[in-house]
Amino acid sequence: MDLHRLGRLFEAERLYDAILRDEPNHFQALHMLGLLARQTDRAEDCVALLERAVTLQPNSSPAQSHLGHALFTLGRFEEAVARYDKALALPSDIPEVHFFRAAALHRTRRLPDALAAYDRTIALSPGNAEAHNNRGAVLNDLGRHEDAAASYRAAISLRADYAEAYSNLGNALRKTRRPEEALAQSDRAIGLRPGDVSFRNNRGVILSDLGRPADALACFDAALALQPRYAEAHVNRGNALRDLNRLEGALASYDTAIALRPDLVEAHRNRAAICWRLRDLDQALAGCEAAIALAPDHVETLLMRGGVLRDLGRYEAALASYDAAIQLGPGQPDAHCARGDVLRDLQRYEEALICFDTVLQQQPDHAEAHNSRGVVLCSLRRFPEALVCLDRAIAVTAGNPSAYWNKSLCLLHMERLEEGWKLYEWRKKLATPIADRRGERLLWTGQPDIENRTIFLHWEQGFGDTLQFCRYAPLVKARGARVVMSVQDPLLRLLKGMDPNIEVIGENQEPNSFDYQCPLMSLPAALRTAAASIPASIPYLRADQDQVSVWRTKLAALPGRKVGLVWSGAPRHELPRADAVRRRRSMTLRHFAPLAELPGLCLISLQKGGPAEEARTPPDGMVLHDWTNALSDFADTAALMEALDLVITVDTAVAHLAGALGKPVWILNRFDRCWRWPLDRAESAWYPTARLFTQPAPGRWDDVVAEMTLALRDLIEGRGTA
Repeated sequence: MDLHRLGRLFEAERLYDAILRDEPNHFQALHMLGLLARQTDRAEDCVALLERAVTLQPNSSPAQSHLGHALFTLGRFEEAVARYDKALALPSDIPEVHFFRAAALHRTRRLPDALAAYDRTIALSPGNAEAHNNRGAVLNDLGRHEDAAASYRAAISLRADYAEAYSNLGNALRKTRRPEEALAQSDRAIGLRPGDVSFRNNRGVILSDLGRPADALACFDAALALQPRYAEAHVNRGNALRDLNRLEGALASYDTAIALRPDLVEAHRNRAAICWRLRDLDQALAGCEAAIALAPDHVETLLMRGGVLRDLGRYEAALASYDAAIQLGPGQPDAHCARGDVLRDLQRYEEALICFDTVLQQQPDHAEAHNSRGVVLCSLRRFPEALVCLDRAIAVTAGNPSAYWNKSLCLLHMERLEEGWKLYEWRKKLATPIADRRGERLLWTGQPDIENRTIFLHWEQGFGDTLQFCRYAPLVKARGARVVMSVQDPLLRLLKGMDPNIEVIGENQEPNSFDYQCPLMSLPAALRTAAASIPASIPYLRADQDQVSVWRTKLAALPGRKVGLVWSGAPRHELPRADAVRRRRSMTLRHFAPLAELPGLCLISLQKGGPAEEARTPPDGMVLHDWTNALSDFADTAALMEALDLVITVDTAVAHLAGALGKPVWILNRFDRCWRWPLDRAESAWYPTARLFTQPAPGRWDDVVAEMTLALRDLIEGRGTA
């Protein structure tokens, strides 16, 4: 033991071994040799020796506590706590044992017990700065950040150069939303220990909270210059790059962090969020799955996975993810709301209402639940009730763009057009704004007088919207203005023929100069369109007559009434919410199978895009002529359409094109049909030549087709008109 105290460990070990050869159960030799093994970083040997020692003398408090220390070193924290408990059960109350017991309890996340152990340590040894610092860490993990800050300050009062306590104090102040004070404490820590990479990392996090991502990035880079394999700093660097909108760089930082630490949950989670934002949905889902595998009980990740799955159109899987989040904590309003939104996508409206009602029972002023509930009620055609919900959402959160936007759609459904168009302007303030490319600068809202002025009208949203609202351009022209109108390129050739006095340009063009500008769908508000004043001078678009003649000649060789068919809208994977609507308003060519049994029909496909592949394998008995490969733009489609007797289509741009051309068009509508098509009648004020067939219940396309087939039979047999 004298040699041991003198640090002559090799000689001491030889003597301990010699004693144990002569007397294998010599307690003191086992005890001291165990301590020597710990000193020489042989923790496994230390544990083996001390376990033999405490078997011989279980009431030795030092041996039990030393065994606890060895187990602590090996990361066997539960076993360490058990040994510390045995040591403290003996007649001893040693501050060091309480201290290490507290540290082991902290590692096992037994936070209240760890706090009590640190309190006992400090009661026995008030000047123990490390105990005060570590107590602060436990309080911080308990979410008691103000109390944690007090503990860190106590540690600093005992040791003015305690760099780690300054850094920890900065973190606690950051969590109490005092970032300026936090930054000052972080700077003190770095001043005391400039080479500590964790301090620079913490300083960067504080700067991020202060909205200074560029300065934060510099901190993380400084930390990584000192320690390039510091995975947490790579994650935080990715966060700073994300805040700077340098998303590809952020992904690279997260990838580096994951390569260094595959178990770093935050790296997987944040990477998934960036991929979701970039619409790389497969990678976003993979990131969510990786994060959930590491932390299955993280509610926010489960919610994100649900959102990604919803965007992928995997609605049932999205529901399962939201259900998992709710299972972890039933009072999860975001999970219930998201679940309700998916049920709405599935047209399970009554179930969706239950989700929103669940939220409102817990939080009567939850704006998003009121808003989403209003949307579902609108889908159920319960418009007055929907307005009550949307007004409540607006009252709870003043200036709620989504609620105002949804209220505008509800009012348009109710044909309260002037009110609806006024609120329709809120679309420009949505989280993903619509028609805000030029903002409010030089926006024309119906005033002032525009005679002899140049006004720039520009497209927004889909082809059908442009086809429907380009009718307003001549009305603007009639006010004496020079009108320049930008439209999507596939519409350019067709709309150039609308009015020789209106200049029509491509989708990415604009005039060199103009006095005013207005999105096309703001014109109804500017011109104060009411139900009785919808401009419906039909036709307002015309096909090229030479092209029409070519088609008429080709079709003349075919017998029967010429009927064009469209069964699906174009997929819009880049806009998942719009694509969800597209799914509801689309059917398949198979739904048109009953038409094969009607004599006297010549069916012609007008279907473009991916769904056009169905024309290759029509239903049994159906002859479907398909010349869509010859249709390069809407002008070509218009020419073919002009040569037809009737167009039958779901709610797509083709419906608007046929209506604008003044062609007879039968429009097959989903249950929650668009506001453009009235609920209580079969005709539309927007298109006098249109006839509407609407699902009697969500998803009931067979009923729509049956009704349409009967009407078509009457038409063929001379009992009805198109």
